Amino acid sequence: MDRHWLPRVGGNSLLSYGSAAVVAVAALLKFQEHATDYFGSETHCFKSVRTNWQDLPVANCFTVSPKGIITSVYASDHGSSKAGSHSGSETTNEGYVIPGLWDGHGHLLQYGEFLHSVDLFGTTSLDEARARVRDYVEKNPQAGSKTEWIRGVGWDQMAYGQMPTADDLSTDDTLKNLYIALDRVDVHCVWVSQAVLDLLPDSIPDVPGGEIVRDPGMGVFCDNAMDIAMSLWPKPSDEKKSTYIKSAMTSLNGLGIVGMHDAGVTPNNLDLYRTLASGQDWTVRVYAMVECYKRNTFCAHDVERHVRPDGRLSIQSVKLFADGALGSWGSAMIEPYSDRPDTSGSLLVNATELTYLTTVWAQKGFQVNIHAIGDLANRYAVDAMTVALRILCPDLSQPLSACQAQHRFRIEHSQIIHPSDQDRIHALGIIPSIQPTHATSDMAYAELRLGHERTATEAYRMRSLLDLNPVLGSDFPVEPADPFQGLYAAITRKSPHAGKSPDGFPNGWYAEETLTLDQAIRGFTLGPAYGGFMEQKAGVLQPGAFADWVVIDKPLEELGSVEELRAFKVRETWVGGKRVYKRD
Repeated sequence: MDRHWLPRVGGNSLLSYGSAAVVAVAALLKFQEHATDYFGSETHCFKSVRTNWQDLPVANCFTVSPKGIITSVYASDHGSSKAGSHSGSETTNEGYVIPGLWDGHGHLLQYGEFLHSVDLFGTTSLDEARARVRDYVEKNPQAGSKTEWIRGVGWDQMAYGQMPTADDLSTDDTLKNLYIALDRVDVHCVWVSQAVLDLLPDSIPDVPGGEIVRDPGMGVFCDNAMDIAMSLWPKPSDEKKSTYIKSAMTSLNGLGIVGMHDAGVTPNNLDLYRTLASGQDWTVRVYAMVECYKRNTFCAHDVERHVRPDGRLSIQSVKLFADGALGSWGSAMIEPYSDRPDTSGSLLVNATELTYLTTVWAQKGFQVNIHAIGDLANRYAVDAMTVALRILCPDLSQPLSACQAQHRFRIEHSQIIHPSDQDRIHALGIIPSIQPTHATSDMAYAELRLGHERTATEAYRMRSLLDLNPVLGSDFPVEPADPFQGLYAAITRKSPHAGKSPDGFPNGWYAEETLTLDQAIRGFTLGPAYGGFMEQKAGVLQPGAFADWVVIDKPLEELGSVEELRAFKVRETWVGGKRVYKRD
């Protein structure tokens, strides 16, 4: 024992008074340490509290320590009274509480950038798209230079009736000489202006795993070919990125989101996250997936696992990409597309390399999450995970499902899966990461792409995968970040924008795959918690969990109609025991 730290009494070290005094002082110091938590805690009571905690599913009150951890949860005879012996001051609040909501698949920095760029979502013509870019230029006259391109997202050639070209931007005198790069609605294609094309060589060869759209003209690059244009984009500074992140988190808090799984963050942006995660503006917990500077590579030398004890930031997973997106015919299919029999999509990485990458990343201690939309991509993802699990757990007496429970491999999107591969996913326990609004956004054309049989047996499964602890999210900014629209889409299989489903589906698009309200809420709370190794910490209000909750005006179970979810507004959002949003 170091004598120098001991207090002195009358000029003498406490050691001279004997061991009993030393023990007493140690106990006093320990008491003071815990007393700070005890006396600084607060108890919050509401009309009712949905906890997601098996021991007490519904409560009225909970106590939060100064460190932002729940220390007790209890029910009382009246929502405003305190039951039993609980520490700290108590506040009585109107409203009802649910655990803080998580988005299981989003893009934080891109969402913040979207909030500061051109919003093309919902445009139905090239004229409307050009008008929105013009409006942005009027408000941001400095944008469009070689050092500050105009960025945007949300166009869809299916709505325009044709694939856009650089010439379609040049026809507008305001836009003619500006540097413009606009992402497709699924961010798997980029539409650029002639000024950007002029930076490229005259002759551009085709790219494996990508498409350069040449008909009706140049201007659109998809999947791996996007790098041809976007490698020239002047990347924003860390200062500007910090602004984007703050804007994104503020917006997400206003929607009731306390945490998100960031589906693809490059090493330099992870460094920025680590710097910002201690600041007051970091109000959303982030479970980040590493995305190497060059996709589908092994870059463990550029990153290290990092899990903050306070739960603000976790870096222990990696994002790989098997294929592109359905809307641009980029998802890899076993059989050709029904509406384009000349193609079956494209793989962004071959099966052997995908298996190798899955294995080496897992051996480095990273959870592996594979983007897979088409049924061929999903098949190769399951193949890769099966091989990796067998290498990780060579003991043949151990079922691979037990190994999977340790490593928790995920398939991001899990969108179109052959029935035989669905069986394999169930047997292994692979976690599906699903975005309910993808189904309702794609239902207008999915059957054109896939045909009836593939759609009915393979596409956009939810209830069929419920036993696998699905992680629900939105893929923002590809879809709106509002989790209540996600709940609506999961429960009804109808568009949260229009409240409708396609003709022939009066009860929702393939309504047999709907979830109940309870199942959907768990998908936005307990699902991301399990999928991010945060069970009993996130998505739940129980002793030892993070003090993250959302206040709403009435219980979701008591809404007059499920239609109310489409425009539902939260009252307050709390993260770590601190209020980060209050509705005006």
